[in-house]
Amino acid sequence: MLKISLFMVLIISMASTSAFAESTLEVQVSSEEINALDSIWISGTITDVSEFKPVKLRIIGPDGALVFAPQVAIGDDGEFKKLLNPPVPSFKAGTYLITASHEDSEVTASTQFSVIFQGMPRNVIPEPSQENIIEEKPPVSLSGITLIADAVNGSDIITITGNTNFRDSDITLIVSSPVGNLITIAQVTPGIYGDFEIEIKTGGPMWKEDGLYTITANQGAASEHKESIQVEIKDGVVIPEFGVIASLVLAISIISIIIVSSKSKLAIPTRF
Repeated sequence: MLKISLFMVLIISMASTSAFAESTLEVQVSSEEINALDSIWISGTITDVSEFKPVKLRIIGPDGALVFAPQVAIGDDGEFKKLLNPPVPSFKAGTYLITASHEDSEVTASTQFSVIFQGMPRNVIPEPSQENIIEEKPPVSLSGITLIADAVNGSDIITITGNTNFRDSDITLIVSSPVGNLITIAQVTPGIYGDFEIEIKTGGPMWKEDGLYTITANQGAASEHKESIQVEIKDGVVIPEFGVIASLVLAISIISIIIVSSKSKLAIPTRF
């Protein structure tokens, strides 16, 4: 009877030790100091937790506000990794605090990185000089999403077209006013090649401000893929930018007017 009792105590002790094994959690960043438009890798390891539940990251900005809160899947050997892209328009200068936690653990880990405004951002491709430009190329998107806004001058319809490298989830479009107020939200599903198109109607009391409205495309968990463009609105309708073709047409029109005016002056008879 004594042997059975000791055996049961041993079994209970082993089960308790296994059930309450303290997990470990580590988190680090790829660089302690980055420029305002740089991206940064957040990585780490965690043990003794369910691998089917994600690691929760919280990125706190220099002003104490929550900037990002992504959930990262756990891979082999308890490893997790997340590429953190800069918010629109860029990271603010200062120190950012990163905390990591998991639902099955009371352990938390933290690290930090600093953002500076100095020099050329490492992940931005410099624009070529005018002497070396051979053909116009579309801008390179680090987020995997490209956006183009098209509208007729004075129209209340903005056509948004674009492409994404991530075709497995819908794209959410958020329109913000010049002062940052939320105007409208739309959603579009990319095609098999990642192309998408959607129309946004302007006008009404929500579009009463004049200025640049920001259209942001968000895709993936916690908006991990993001891209933004701006459209100028005045009196509720679109004011497109003056493109190169429009400028050439205007220049040719002005030259034609000058030539016609000169010919008209030469045709006037001289009075003696």
